Amino acid sequence: MKAWLKFTGPFFGGIIFAIGLGVGGMTEAENILGFLDIFGQWKPALIFVMVGAILVYAVTYRLILRRKTPLFEKEFLIPKNKNIDRRLLLGAGLFGIGWGMTGLCPGPGLVSLSSGSEIAFVYVAAMIAGVLFGQSKWANRV
Repeated sequence: MKAWLKFTGPFFGGIIFAIGLGVGGMTEAENILGFLDIFGQWKPALIFVMVGAILVYAVTYRLILRRKTPLFEKEFLIPKNKNIDRRLLLGAGLFGIGWGMTGLCPGPGLVSLSSGSEIAFVYVAAMIAGVLFGQSKWANRV
């Protein structure tokens, strides 16, 4: 199989995902912050975007796992660790704090870079720092 073919599907899947985030309003921090503000000026419209994404994922995931192997790999790489530990809780908490402060999470943050938004650049830089820290020897001390 040609090497470029292995990356074509994920590339176009990422493009479709980015377009969906933009059309669904997930790249606009005001929409996210309004959705998270359940005791204030709550904007419930993103429920439809999230439920739609969950439904597509739930159906597609099950269909894909019916195959013996993935299309472009030798085996499925599904995490086996299902433990809820301190590192997971700390990471989830930091993710939630960042999401609540900026209205961005990784997908929309990357898509928002195309707008030239200063907060998107700061967010993505912090996200990259977090990923690098998570892979460092220092993260094992947490």
